[in-house]
Amino acid sequence: MELIYFFLLHIFDLFQMDELWKNKIYAIHTIAAAGSVTFGTAVTYPLDTIKVLVQVGSGSSKQLTATQALERVRYISGYSGLFSGFGWFAFGRILGVGARFGTYEIVTAFYKDGRQHNYVYSSEALMAGMVAGAAESLISSPFELIKLRAQVTSASRVPSHFSMTKKRVVAPVIEKLLCGYGPDKNALNYAVGLLSTLTNKHPNMTGALQGYPWMMTGSGSPPSVCDVRRPSKILSLEGWSAMWRGLRPGLVRDSVYGGIFFSTWQFLHQAMLDWKAVGMDPIPSVNEDVDPLSPLAVSLSAGFSGSVAGAVSHFFDTAKCRSLCTVLPKFVSLERKLLKWKRPGSRFERFTGIHPADRNVLFNGIWLRMARCGVASFFMVGYYFLAVDQLVSRGSRLT
Repeated sequence: MELIYFFLLHIFDLFQMDELWKNKIYAIHTIAAAGSVTFGTAVTYPLDTIKVLVQVGSGSSKQLTATQALERVRYISGYSGLFSGFGWFAFGRILGVGARFGTYEIVTAFYKDGRQHNYVYSSEALMAGMVAGAAESLISSPFELIKLRAQVTSASRVPSHFSMTKKRVVAPVIEKLLCGYGPDKNALNYAVGLLSTLTNKHPNMTGALQGYPWMMTGSGSPPSVCDVRRPSKILSLEGWSAMWRGLRPGLVRDSVYGGIFFSTWQFLHQAMLDWKAVGMDPIPSVNEDVDPLSPLAVSLSAGFSGSVAGAVSHFFDTAKCRSLCTVLPKFVSLERKLLKWKRPGSRFERFTGIHPADRNVLFNGIWLRMARCGVASFFMVGYYFLAVDQLVSRGSRLT
């Protein structure tokens, strides 16, 4: 009881104004970071929605353009459909970006330990950024799955099953495998028609076919993404492992993005410091003696770094998005494990999670992703500097 008393007393003291003012630097940076990530995500979210639709809606024979994707969203869901799934993605983005920058600072602290100058080489920033990107991928993967399926649903016609609920009789095993979903009657009748050449002695072949898991949708295909887009539906049909589907391309994408982003940003930051140091007399020997760079210059360098990193890692982003757009029931995953199913494609494709059928669509939406990553990085860094400056000045006036 004494331990609980002292713990509660410490929490009470922590929320007093004096303690808050002593620790204001942590609160200010936390609030500014969360606000900057949310603002940067909100500004670029329509670009992300169009990019995702172009990536998952294109095939090797037919390419979906950005204009067509925008018109489809506007026609089906209105302009509000461009922000479908924003809440999930913003929350996951705050956690993911926080993990990225936090992991980067921790790793680079080991590099700078014991050095006279607070300096990180671009190669070291590359390695630290790859580790930081992997940490971000592990945290943000579940939120990205829900976000992507919401975006796809905004551009898809969702059939109404409510009027046919009473007419559908589904086997109990199917109800457990796929909660709340009924088979497509037209597709099921078509499948029965294909079997009409065989000797039909079963009194109810349609009902019998519904008892087989691979015929649960009536077509032998998994359910549509529009039917399995909520967390409860995903967990009931696909299981917890679905939350980290596409982990291979996601890890490679975020690792490459983090490494290229931080190494390019470190290189540009050092180049701007060297350029500014040339005009000083005497020329400073360490970076700490150089006047701080303007927030606009830092934001522009971050935006350029984000665009370059987005272009380099775009192929893996396409593979990640297309894998998340596939519904994989639990019984199919179990069958693959039992049969020791091997991934198709070359060794590089198996390692990175790229499906061979996606080879011709890996470049789709690359300019949209470059724009989204660049603009998001620019606004995120710029808003962060602005928010910190405003919060610090306001806190000084209050004291």
